[in-house]
Amino acid sequence: MAMNSSIDRLSQRVRPEGGVAGYQTWSDLSFIHWRVPAATLRPLLPTNVEIDEFDGSAWLGVVPFHMSGVRPWWFPAVPGVSEFHETNVRTYVICNGEPGVWFFSLEAANSIAVRVARWRWRLNYFRSDMEIARRDHSIDYRSERLWPASSPAQSDIKVEVGDWLPTGNPQGEAVPDTLEFFLAERYLLFTELAPGKIARGQVHHRPYPLKTANLLHCEQSLTSAAGLNVTTPPTHVLFSSGVDVEIFPLRAI
Repeated sequence: MAMNSSIDRLSQRVRPEGGVAGYQTWSDLSFIHWRVPAATLRPLLPTNVEIDEFDGSAWLGVVPFHMSGVRPWWFPAVPGVSEFHETNVRTYVICNGEPGVWFFSLEAANSIAVRVARWRWRLNYFRSDMEIARRDHSIDYRSERLWPASSPAQSDIKVEVGDWLPTGNPQGEAVPDTLEFFLAERYLLFTELAPGKIARGQVHHRPYPLKTANLLHCEQSLTSAAGLNVTTPPTHVLFSSGVDVEIFPLRAI
């Protein structure tokens, strides 16, 4: 069995009821993943969070991208504040019967965003110096952690963008029950507000338009800084031009 078939993995794509907390646009995303033993992740997760597996393995991801139009629902985007680069280190979990993302760390090239996300969303954000450069069919990502940091963490990644996923959909939307769907189509995040107290956040956007991708270069210490040492090349790479996103409030479970 590829993954836990008893888990509902489609209903999270339905726009939730209630007010929106904010808006963002995510673009030029690369989904870079390693197949890892679940036992290596277990010590870094709360006991009431279950590791979500595909094909008998847990998956560890590094996802660099660009954010724009970042704003609360009640205020327009502000130049110099509402646009910046981000890179996250993440895995996939099940909490309270729902599949979602668990972030080990998140780098952002914006001090205000880092402070707000650490305070309001209880996410492990770091201020980093970051660059993204698009060249024809390739894209370069670079980051260097600034604060708060007890040890250096950086990334230097180059990805070659390929063709649409061969799914029959003209824009490469991932098909349920595939690895691409498992890795990319995630609409919930979970975070720990206090020991044993988990909160759930939700986003809404159209399914990712996905393309195949090849990793041309990858030197990074973000995973080791999170306490996860990977010694092999990444197993799987995807690229998406991006989506417009609605952010819904964080709620304690």
